[in-house]
Amino acid sequence: MPGAIYAEGLVKTFGDVRALDGVDLDVPEGTVLGLLGPNGAGKTTAVRCLTTLLRPDSGSAVVAGIDVLKQPDAVRRSIGLSGQFAAVDEYLTGRENLQMVGQLYQMRAKAAKARASELLEQFSLADAADRPAKTYSGGMRRRLDLAAALVVSPPVMFMDEPTTGLDPRNRQMLWEVIKRLVSAGTTLLLTTQYLEEADHLAHDIAVVDHGRVIAQGTSDQLKARTGGERVEVVVHQREDIRPASEVLSGFGKGETAVEVHTRKLTVPVTGGAKLLAEVIRELDSRGIEIDDIGLRRPTLDDVFLSLTGHVAETKDEDDTQAEEAGK
Repeated sequence: MPGAIYAEGLVKTFGDVRALDGVDLDVPEGTVLGLLGPNGAGKTTAVRCLTTLLRPDSGSAVVAGIDVLKQPDAVRRSIGLSGQFAAVDEYLTGRENLQMVGQLYQMRAKAAKARASELLEQFSLADAADRPAKTYSGGMRRRLDLAAALVVSPPVMFMDEPTTGLDPRNRQMLWEVIKRLVSAGTTLLLTTQYLEEADHLAHDIAVVDHGRVIAQGTSDQLKARTGGERVEVVVHQREDIRPASEVLSGFGKGETAVEVHTRKLTVPVTGGAKLLAEVIRELDSRGIEIDDIGLRRPTLDDVFLSLTGHVAETKDEDDTQAEEAGK
């Protein structure tokens, strides 16, 4: 039985650009799928097709048990959407923004007011509830935008890069809000450029590149495909590179990479912080002075380099589409 979000063979082209090239997705009810990829990979286009903002050229999709192509209005009533940029009215207060959304969904004025107050409290915006949204910080606007998407408590939620541009404190705060949302039973499709974010929030991750899902699995499964954790060491003197490499080879699960000009050595490992402490002790016992040492988890570029042979590109998807449309 298909999940709360299901897509099969989605294709969408913009001129000569094939933004989606046969995307298949299946998100079980009450879980989070992280759609991971660089700008231009097709993540936003997939969200727009699933939320009825774009019509795919071919393929099918079902959201909350409703056919996206045949019943778009019914789909819209069953979903929440938080886009890349906060869609709030700057001249209305936070409270007025939420009440307006409720009334657009034909809630009674009293119910809309009560729901607005509830959400403002939940998203730590109660103190700023009666200030114009234009006075809000970026993180506050993001939270208000997310609150607006939840006014009608949708069973399925789409979030398109919700933490882009946020500082670490606001990112952590938004992560906690998302976790509470999912624990209450909401199904979520989350697009992100950050493996760390998908790691924190997603039950399953689909890696997208050039409009295709090129890998799918849990965070641990994807990391295993990129070599897992790595110990990075920067030695103080260049002549210590060789003995340090010998030390790391004794702990590593693969070949030690050496950058002579930066005096940095990198080796894949398993064992986490405990193993790192052992490496430090062994280097110290050999009299090898180090400038820096750390345990590094795979980055988005590591994932893409492992899966595709190239690093993540940075060109914005909408820019690509606009260029093609203008030709």
